[in-house]
Amino acid sequence: MDQKTLQSELEATGELMVNVEEFEAPLELHLHDTEIGTEQVTLDLSDGTLTFALDSITGYWKHYHSLADYGLE
Repeated sequence: MDQKTLQSELEATGELMVNVEEFEAPLELHLHDTEIGTEQVTLDLSDGTLTFALDSITGYWKHYHSLADYGLE
């Protein structure tokens, strides 16, 4: 995954969902608790810190919250 692209998308939306190779469920990244470095991503959680390789991200998408976000108003 490209660091600049991922950072730009996170800044534009405030949060992203990502698929990471070593995790079965997608992870939710928020602008306020995520640091995207050149080689790794650090996610600060309520009970610890999760770090994984930037290259292990296989996809990302915007996390929707409403019908309007989905275009279903």
